[in-house]
Amino acid sequence: MITKKDVDHVALLGRLELTGEENDMYTRQLNDILGHFQNLERLDTDHIQPTAHVLPLKNVFREDVVGRHISREEALANCPDRHENFFKVPRIV
Repeated sequence: MITKKDVDHVALLGRLELTGEENDMYTRQLNDILGHFQNLERLDTDHIQPTAHVLPLKNVFREDVVGRHISREEALANCPDRHENFFKVPRIV
């Protein structure tokens, strides 16, 4: 069970200033969350296989093949500012 003292301690660690109402609210909310976990502990999971994901996942890779690419002029056609064959962008220091 989470107490108001626990919430005060965590708030101090997080450099938070909580009002009395906020402390009451967070104490109540954290205890509600722990109550939900206690409900989950009551579930019978003896015949459930542990999983890392609920859906089977796998990496999907495509072949790395050379394809059609646009020309330099097509790439720079709508460029607002350019220097020779390059995009010109503002200097960021």
